[in-house]
Amino acid sequence: MNVDHTRAPVLEALDDYHRKGRLSFTPPGHKQARGADPAVRQALGDAVFLGDVLASGGLDDRLTRGRVLERAEELMADAVHAEHTFFTTCGSSLSVKAAMLSVAGPHEQLLVGRDAHKSVVSGLILSGIEPVWVEPRWDAGRHLAHPPSAQEFADAFADHPDAKGALVTSPTPYGSCADLGAVAEVCHRHGRPLIVDEAWGAHLPFHPDLPSWAMDAGADICVTSIHKMGSGFEQGSVFHLQGDLVPPELLRLRADLLGTTSPSVLIYAGLDGWRRQMVLRGKELMGGALDLAADVRAAVEEIEGLHVEGRDDFCGPGLADDFDPLPVVIDLDDLGITGFQAADWLREHRRIDAHLTDHRRIGAQITHADDRSTADELLDALREMARHAPELRPAPRVDVPPPPELRLEQAVLPRDAFFGHTEDIPLRQAAGRVAAEMITPYPPGIPAVLPGERLNEPVLRYLSTGQAAGMNLPDPSDPELETIRVLRRNAE
Repeated sequence: MNVDHTRAPVLEALDDYHRKGRLSFTPPGHKQARGADPAVRQALGDAVFLGDVLASGGLDDRLTRGRVLERAEELMADAVHAEHTFFTTCGSSLSVKAAMLSVAGPHEQLLVGRDAHKSVVSGLILSGIEPVWVEPRWDAGRHLAHPPSAQEFADAFADHPDAKGALVTSPTPYGSCADLGAVAEVCHRHGRPLIVDEAWGAHLPFHPDLPSWAMDAGADICVTSIHKMGSGFEQGSVFHLQGDLVPPELLRLRADLLGTTSPSVLIYAGLDGWRRQMVLRGKELMGGALDLAADVRAAVEEIEGLHVEGRDDFCGPGLADDFDPLPVVIDLDDLGITGFQAADWLREHRRIDAHLTDHRRIGAQITHADDRSTADELLDALREMARHAPELRPAPRVDVPPPPELRLEQAVLPRDAFFGHTEDIPLRQAAGRVAAEMITPYPPGIPAVLPGERLNEPVLRYLSTGQAAGMNLPDPSDPELETIRVLRRNAE
């Protein structure tokens, strides 16, 4: 393939579509904004509608003979040192499911770090894969989980030699990273593929001072959300493949099983343009973001009551192997307020949206889109919030259990519990019962309870006190968490 990263096949095909004045008698029904409601056009602008064309029979011909998407995927693969790349407009929630289904099937085992995102659990429910949970490295003092070590995956393979592969999340939403090269070596020693959920790592290939990128580390499949740390639109995701442990046609087949037949060309265009931007200017842009993040971190550390969690906090024996400094994670423990209170105050009083929130932290991610003006606005808001913290105290109590009590026994397969005979019972009566639903503090989206896990009092207290303190729990069947869905006793 002749690689020319100044090209952007999707964007060029869109330009050609408009330049030739093509007239569509196909979906989408708004017909290049002409049929859209005027108020919607005013709010969104016509550019959104002009980029919304059919992928085949619009952007490309009905048989996709122009290979528009295929050429864009080939350029993306070259940019990140993968052998194959697949675009999806259904987010990494789809990509990670396709990856899992290409490695294991119903009732087959897959080693999975227990700090996995809820989309991984959804994949277990849909597929019937049996998870072998690999424990994260817990920081009991900070109540924080880091990715499992390579040794923990080695031990899991020793206990479960029939496992079909492994899945690790790195970076985490907090920025802590696994030693992916070592984990890949463990998997390949057993002839098994490694899947990396690198949804938060789209930027990693483009600067040498960032943690190792999954493809360079030897992973077989890597899932990346371009919308998180890149310049893509929401739902823009790619998954990359290398090696011979997973056939590319199998991965494509599994993705087709889950994906939409009406993909968004707008999202494709965002993926294509981001790749070109990063190949041509990525080192410069990421270098600027790293410098800015360093300045922000230093300035936040000077605000009384705030502490920026960095490499010294996250990395070391029993902790993470590496660290991405762009998610600026701020510990509020000395300020005496929760991350939920801080996020609400920043949004209400300073029109600033923090990303990650938990019982003692907020996260403010820095990307290549930030500059001195946005950084200064963030810092001014944090200083003002710190001054107003006494008005927010006392912080509502969130009863976070120690790691041994936070981990629940997997008594039933997630799929069997989710689709089993269930009943809703009062939360106070749920200890000892088997959950039939997910319960996930969000963000970051790592479930505290999975279908098939046996509930205990400490986790139930954590969730009830967390919700009372402002924790977002979007997925239980009872939004008030007065009841919880469990398996009927005769189904356990």
